[in-house]
Amino acid sequence: MAVHFHENDLPEGALADGAVAVDTETMGLVTRRDRLCVVQISDGRGDEHLVRFAPGSDYAAPRLKAVLGDPARLKLFHFARFDLAALQHYLGVMAAPVFCTKIASKLTRTYTDRHGLKNLVSELLGADISKAQQSSDWGGPDLSEAQRDYAASDVRYLHALHEVLTARLVRENRLHLAQACFDFLPTRALLDLAGWDDADIFSHE
Repeated sequence: MAVHFHENDLPEGALADGAVAVDTETMGLVTRRDRLCVVQISDGRGDEHLVRFAPGSDYAAPRLKAVLGDPARLKLFHFARFDLAALQHYLGVMAAPVFCTKIASKLTRTYTDRHGLKNLVSELLGADISKAQQSSDWGGPDLSEAQRDYAASDVRYLHALHEVLTARLVRENRLHLAQACFDFLPTRALLDLAGWDDADIFSHE
């Protein structure tokens, strides 16, 4: 297992075929204000790749975009709604099709209100991840080893979680509901970017 660090794009042939786990690190939670700094990606075979974008980047990244935009590759996220919006806004690519472990957790782990990645990894996989670097400065000129390890851990377990949560969705006869949610996520991200991030357009009010 290794963490590979790249500037501005993935190298050629970095990822094997199949589903990829994806996450993002930004300067904050307001997508249009807080720039995209790092994209983490893994093919689930033991290595994680971190692609860093410096201030003023043009976010060209043709190889990364090709992977994210490949309709034959499933993209695994935890809270995909945020990441999809960031990737669309800065890279200009909608990363679909999607599986979101947070949505899958909320549809299956109805016995708890703890659906964070740390909670899922602990309960379902028996592993522990640190969230100490979650609110650190991702826009600096250098990323610390702690930041790199944290970023890598955010995609390290998503393939295994996908397998466990899919089995639970099938067991509870909710896979069709989950899939409908996943299919809607790109539209949900576009609504966020268009200004409807705080409005429930399905409500009566």
